[in-house]
Amino acid sequence: MAVLQHELTLGEAADQLSRALPGHRVEILQGRLTVTPPPDGSHALSLTKLGRAFDQGGIVEAGYEYVQGVGLWLPSLPEDFAIPDFSVVDEDFRDAHVTKNYYAPNVFRLVVEVTSSNWSDDLYVKVECYAQAGIPAYLVADRKHGEVLLYADPVDGKYPGPQRFKRGQSVTVPESVGVHVEILVDSLLDG
Repeated sequence: MAVLQHELTLGEAADQLSRALPGHRVEILQGRLTVTPPPDGSHALSLTKLGRAFDQGGIVEAGYEYVQGVGLWLPSLPEDFAIPDFSVVDEDFRDAHVTKNYYAPNVFRLVVEVTSSNWSDDLYVKVECYAQAGIPAYLVADRKHGEVLLYADPVDGKYPGPQRFKRGQSVTVPESVGVHVEILVDSLLDG
């Protein structure tokens, strides 16, 4: 007896992988399914310290929130989405729900990635994706190369070259984020 099999869409495959690999981050970037293992302790601590810096900077009083692991719908292809490590979003971001756990890019002010084993996605693919989505600022803690990159103010779907910050320096988030925060490069890289 012949069995008819249904070919999975990328979205269906992503859903199945998410269920099969708890704690892993499953994303679809430029039509490509990617899976990232759970973060290590330094990665997680970097995000905790980042949250503290935004709390001290008065993020709630400025009318924004920060979230971790919330999906960002990417307009590049129908099933594309990313799950940034950390995002600064409009206070009412939940009103911009697109589907599943994904929200429209217009409510994101800043996205932050701390590199892991798939560091090339953060340094190349996501730069393109976030610029095309019009995200005002993208901050990458590049642990592989020991620097922090800040992309800001995309024009025609592209970011200008990044500002680069080395250990011992601080990064000031751009005004477009809506809150004044300075972050130590070392705490972003080391947690």
